[in-house]
Amino acid sequence: MIFIVVKWKPKPEYAESFTDEVSEFTTATRNEPGNLFFEWSRSLDDPSEYVLVEGFRDGDAGKEHVTSEHFKKFVAGAPALLASTPQIISHEIHATGWGEMGEIKVD
Repeated sequence: MIFIVVKWKPKPEYAESFTDEVSEFTTATRNEPGNLFFEWSRSLDDPSEYVLVEGFRDGDAGKEHVTSEHFKKFVAGAPALLASTPQIISHEIHATGWGEMGEIKVD
């Protein structure tokens, strides 16, 4: 799996509407056959920061994502929404999706 975490800092005027602004891209990405998850969250420490957690089946699915028309359109338009360049961690891991946490068990 390709596991990606990206931190986003929208311009102040988009801080409240950021997920609405990126909803078309979000929907298109979630509909990609190789997408496992694509989840936005807002930072509790900095409400002007959003965190995106993404998972793609494999490198081929990741390549399909970054060469898709919706990705190209998003990349071209995103700078107008952002206060700074997004920060990313992207790594291939040996997993096929989420699993239960071993240290905490809820019956």
